[in-house]
Amino acid sequence: MVAYQLYSSRNFPPLSETCRMLAEAGIEGTEGFGGLYADEASLAETAAAINAAGLTMKTGHFGLSQIEDTPDWALKVARTLGMERLYVPYIMPADRPTDGAGWRAFGARLEKAFAPIRAAGYGTGWHNHDFEFIACADGSIPEAAILEGGPSLEIELDVAWVVRGGADPIAWIERYGSRITAAHVKDIAPKGENLAEDGWADVGQGVVDWKKLMAALKAVGCKNFVLEHDNPADHKRFATRSAAYVKGL
Repeated sequence: MVAYQLYSSRNFPPLSETCRMLAEAGIEGTEGFGGLYADEASLAETAAAINAAGLTMKTGHFGLSQIEDTPDWALKVARTLGMERLYVPYIMPADRPTDGAGWRAFGARLEKAFAPIRAAGYGTGWHNHDFEFIACADGSIPEAAILEGGPSLEIELDVAWVVRGGADPIAWIERYGSRITAAHVKDIAPKGENLAEDGWADVGQGVVDWKKLMAALKAVGCKNFVLEHDNPADHKRFATRSAAYVKGL
């Protein structure tokens, strides 16, 4: 399924209009983020917007505190919105471990926090940025250490962040195979271009070899493909062009 990370449209309210735009662009699914279901009111608004547009939300991002401190709420969100998989997407710089042991402990922490959600039948995992692929002083790679510490964790592979972290996404796809249950489909502009959009590009307009990567992801069984742009100047342009490109692969 081709879905859309609604964080891409956070600067283009209201959500109801965004969802209508996505449906018109031929996008079937969405992916949520923590702010869309921070409380009862925002959860109700999000549910109404995606339902009115005929969209689904099979995956969602949750802050670690939402999973660790309020698992019952995370489960309510998942049930209300029809999610199948929940991912924690980020850890602040000040909270990041500095060696392999620390990152393995963080993976174990995620594993423990997700336990009641996993027990309820949901897929649970981690979504990467670039810092997880930069070696620690002891030579360990944080992403690998996280996944070692949390052996039940699934992976939502943000491919463009893997590239920005200096790693080869194909090697990671081949290494972790079926643990990759979702992928963020985003693109990187040629060096020096799209600076006002933080160097990101519409999918198919940048330097990431998405034809090769989509084939590799599908080969290991990944079925959730989530379009994302961290700072688009025009979210409709991004959604429309990217969806058309990905559906043509």
